[in-house]
Amino acid sequence: MLCGALALVVIFTNRHAFVSLRAMVVVAAIGLIAVLIQLRFHNRSETPVVHSPIWLNVMGIVMALAAIFSDRLHLRTDVGQVLALGAVGSFAVSSSVILHAFRRHRTASK
Repeated sequence: MLCGALALVVIFTNRHAFVSLRAMVVVAAIGLIAVLIQLRFHNRSETPVVHSPIWLNVMGIVMALAAIFSDRLHLRTDVGQVLALGAVGSFAVSSSVILHAFRRHRTASK
């Protein structure tokens, strides 16, 4: 499903939109959702439970929403870009923390 969502974003978005940091926020959010779904399925198995850093996800969502609505909030363009970059960074760090925990539990079980 998530690959289909990414395909729809790529197919129905023109080439110039991928220069925008807002498009990067959408793609990063889809990637984070993929990792969170993998976390949900992983926690159903008999392996130790892995938790996502909720405060980091919430911070990323707030920055992403502020970046998307930066025009309505009357923020300067560079502030909106920094917010978008911060959202992508927080999603990336959150995903890497989760994936590192997966790898750690997998090597510990061997």
